[in-house]
Amino acid sequence: MSLRTVNSVLALRAAVAAARAGGARIALVPTMGNLHAGHLRLVETARQHADFVVASVFVNPLQFGPNEDFDRYPRTLAADTEALVGAGCDLLFAPPVEAMIPPGAPTTRVTVPQVTETLEGAQRPGHFDGVTTIVSILFHQVQPDVACFGQKDYQQLAVVRRMVGDLHLPVDIIAVPTERAADGLALSSRNQYLDEHARRVAPQLFQTLQALGEALRAGATPGAALEDGAMARLRAAGFEPEYVAIRAPDLSDPTNGPWVVLAAARLGGTRLIDNLLISNT
Repeated sequence: MSLRTVNSVLALRAAVAAARAGGARIALVPTMGNLHAGHLRLVETARQHADFVVASVFVNPLQFGPNEDFDRYPRTLAADTEALVGAGCDLLFAPPVEAMIPPGAPTTRVTVPQVTETLEGAQRPGHFDGVTTIVSILFHQVQPDVACFGQKDYQQLAVVRRMVGDLHLPVDIIAVPTERAADGLALSSRNQYLDEHARRVAPQLFQTLQALGEALRAGATPGAALEDGAMARLRAAGFEPEYVAIRAPDLSDPTNGPWVVLAAARLGGTRLIDNLLISNT
């Protein structure tokens, strides 16, 4: 299978239009590049739901806050291109910033209320506005039938689903389970920031979520006591936790299950996030 790479919106639209004219169902996989096995699983899943798969690689400046890692975020387009060929991608859209964001401050933002105001939204003000603005632009540029997002960014998935529903966008959002290393660490482009010691410690984030799940299934009451205990466990392991939260799967207040437990913590200079869906059976 050959992979075509385009950099302009005009070329993107022409390629997608040609595929659609041939009767193809279109899938989109938005990424920021530096692809790992989790991203490739998104592409493989997209291939199962569509005839023509578009992947975007765009390091979105709008979703990075001050003093975050926009400048050092890994940019590995040549390796990403090679990986996408093997995953079955048809078209790579790798636009320059000016193709996505007009020069100067953008005048239009897409804001999703409520679901963006806690957890990641509270820790990273403006982050989700940046995500939804660029994702909505990509949806308008590609006009996909389906789009694939990873469950690792659980709140982002919920935000995108809410945006699609509220704006009546004709795209099906497919959630793809988190890919993990053998020791349980969720795959992330930022894992490469971890030094050798931090990499050995990092799986304890997921282990802490698993312990929370065991407690909930054993009948523990979801709430601050469990969350605070998990935060203490992370601190003892060397993390600087930002939050541990137990929520219903729609991110509302927890009831009697099922639940999703979510956490964000810094380990050295690296910020890690993870989550785990927990059934009550």
